Amino acid sequence: MNTENHSLSNIGKVLSVRGSVIDVEFVKKLPAIFSLLHAKNGKISIEILAHLNSHSVRGIALTPTQGLCRGDEIEDTGGPLKVPVGKEILSRMFNVFGETIDREKELGEVEWRSIHRSPPPLSNRSTKSEIFETGIKVIDVLVPLERGGKAGLFGGAGVGKTVLLTEIIHNMIRQQKGVSIFCGIGERCREGEELYREMKEAGVLENMVMIFGQMNESPGSRFRVGHAALTMAEYFRDDEHRDVLLLIDNIFRFIQAGMEVSGLMGQMPSRLGYQPTLGTELSGLEERIANTNSGSITSIQAVYVPADDLTDPAAVHTFSHLSASIVLSRKRASAGLYPAIDLLQSSSKMSTPGIVGERHYHLAQEIRQTLARYEELKDIIAMLGLEQLAQEDRNVVDRARRLERFLTQPFFATEQFSGIEGKIVGLKDSLDGCERILRDEFKDYPENSLYMIGNIYEAKKKKKEGPPKDKVKIKMEDKHANITHDA
Repeated sequence: MNTENHSLSNIGKVLSVRGSVIDVEFVKKLPAIFSLLHAKNGKISIEILAHLNSHSVRGIALTPTQGLCRGDEIEDTGGPLKVPVGKEILSRMFNVFGETIDREKELGEVEWRSIHRSPPPLSNRSTKSEIFETGIKVIDVLVPLERGGKAGLFGGAGVGKTVLLTEIIHNMIRQQKGVSIFCGIGERCREGEELYREMKEAGVLENMVMIFGQMNESPGSRFRVGHAALTMAEYFRDDEHRDVLLLIDNIFRFIQAGMEVSGLMGQMPSRLGYQPTLGTELSGLEERIANTNSGSITSIQAVYVPADDLTDPAAVHTFSHLSASIVLSRKRASAGLYPAIDLLQSSSKMSTPGIVGERHYHLAQEIRQTLARYEELKDIIAMLGLEQLAQEDRNVVDRARRLERFLTQPFFATEQFSGIEGKIVGLKDSLDGCERILRDEFKDYPENSLYMIGNIYEAKKKKKEGPPKDKVKIKMEDKHANITHDA
């Protein structure tokens, strides 16, 4: 740093260092809230979150603070944290500072924008509701997603949130040629590396941007990576007028990082230890995801549910922002029914006759009624056996079990593990298959012929071939269904 620039800079002095919390004194000029400070020649970055008095500020470090001491000089950068935007960022992987971490060539001349931006005004927002097709049967039929809306993937650990997100990215880029931005908040570095490699091998990386705030990084860094990803997405929506798919894995880690930052800043915790500003912080992120007249940002967010408790404040606050909620079930996952989506707890605001059409709406309602009746009958089957049910109820059980198996689907993301080729299924084929099962056209087909197929016509082919060898087996949830009951 030359002496002339050094004298013109706003230089402060470290008053105290408490882990990631740094207090800095500025004699000349007090920097604004959210200003970025640098120490140790830019190796340590600090974001200002509070003014303590007319000469000192308190900030949270976005990088490790080893080596920082009282009295060290701190330089005010004169602005907030910024990230690069533009076509040049496609196919690249970034950290929260907009630095490439994919070991490829350096970025050329790019525009840098602040990560702190206002949501689009209501006058610029689109009032038209459209369906966003994913190519995944169970989502398109029962939980249709909104173009420019927000959908949540709710589930505990290990039920398939990341696999489902990966599959949606794959299908979206193959079918719609849009831009995908994957934002990993508090992700394992292994998952980021695997996703990058898989997307490269699938040939979809050229229309994709990846940005990560990894699990081992400071809470300040994890807390800001979502805002950084949104700034990149807003460029493609507002400047290039393109449709963007923003995938966030995991929004709970954003809330968790905010909780850590709040605790470090000395704020009194609220219910269950969450920060008192939880609602405001989440709204500040979610409201920027919107469908405007020039383009749309469609967001799909994985939401880790602590202890599978949907009444947890993190889940409740997230629910209020979503147009669709996809709940993943551990019970269905253990039964081998993938994607393990709970068909009765999942819901979508798009599922109305005016948006999806009369046929789709009534068909989805009939599927839900059939599955709900099957749930009611499970206790009777467990106690008395299937043979004691009335014929009408037996038919309901038969249809429900076939529907459950038809709504499973082989994924491109899991080909290497399952040995089954991935499938993309159009909405028309998905609706036709469900309708034909409800009309008992496949009553004489074995249940297994409908398991892990694409469209319904594959069931006929599977029936001719006989039972599959060395494939994924279903763990039947009703083992008692075939046992005869003595009167």
